[in-house]
Amino acid sequence: MGKRIISQHRGHGGPRYKAPSFNYLGRVTHRSYDVKEKKESMQGKVVDIVNSVGHSAPLAMIEYEDGERTYGIANDGLYVGQVITSGSKSEVKKGNTLPLKNIPEGTNICNIEGNPGDLGRFVKSAGSFARVDSKLKNKILIRMPSRKNKSFHPECRATIGVVANAGRTEKPILKAGKMHHMMKGKNKLYPKTSAGAMNATDHPFGSGRGGPTFGGKQSSIAPRNAPPGRKVGMLRPKKTGRGGKK
Repeated sequence: MGKRIISQHRGHGGPRYKAPSFNYLGRVTHRSYDVKEKKESMQGKVVDIVNSVGHSAPLAMIEYEDGERTYGIANDGLYVGQVITSGSKSEVKKGNTLPLKNIPEGTNICNIEGNPGDLGRFVKSAGSFARVDSKLKNKILIRMPSRKNKSFHPECRATIGVVANAGRTEKPILKAGKMHHMMKGKNKLYPKTSAGAMNATDHPFGSGRGGPTFGGKQSSIAPRNAPPGRKVGMLRPKKTGRGGKK
């Protein structure tokens, strides 16, 4: 009997694929969305800039004047001791956090909220940024890093600037051990073996039969009621196309 393939292992759960969140410094968020955030602004100071194994970008520890401390995504040019502000009355400059309705068109932003008050969900990876494309009556159109537009509520907050550590991918990884430790820090599967290079007991595409390169049987259409893990290969068509002319 064959083994479970990788997608079945992931669905079953287990320590191999779980993120090691106990090693993370904390949740990366905006400041809590209270009355002061909505009507005025809150001043904060960058206490420290730290590295977290769970994030590709450095994190900034920010202490606000009311004593609240948060970890935020560090934007390019941020430094320890810098004073930033968060709220609707904040100035439009790097490091500050404002609602999208108060940010001019064409401004680079990051760490965008999906809904007002959810503390930041989009555009948080190293070197990424989005841009305020246009403003409509009830929504703001944002040009995402994928170059597609996404609409947001005008009250959603975002940080001005580009996420730091943009040159992360330019440094070559010269040894397999380096990549091993990078992947292990986030509990990612490494190395990855192609399905066609596996044995027949390990994957439906394994065994070396058929196929022009590595072997493995050609991708086939899985049954309609196949469970996750077996549903691999081509998308199932609604019709076979073998009917007569219409």
